[in-house]
Amino acid sequence: MVTTLQTFEWTGTVFGLLGAFLLATNSRVSRYGWLAFLVANFAMTGLAIGINANGLLIQQIGFTAMSLLGLYRAGMWPSICRT
Repeated sequence: MVTTLQTFEWTGTVFGLLGAFLLATNSRVSRYGWLAFLVANFAMTGLAIGINANGLLIQQIGFTAMSLLGLYRAGMWPSICRT
């Protein structure tokens, strides 16, 4: 039986690797790597909360901010947020 924490762990792992792969291809689909990273960030944040790992939680908050910056720089952020 798969637990919620295992689901968070493996979702974070798979989407983190997918995000890294997409960015490394340096192709027209690379920008979608930021979306994959964002999914991974949310999953790993859930894991960190579930196992009470405060260091991992702080790290994921920082990574989430970087993913949002990546989405913005890739032109994938909603236009209302642009200056």
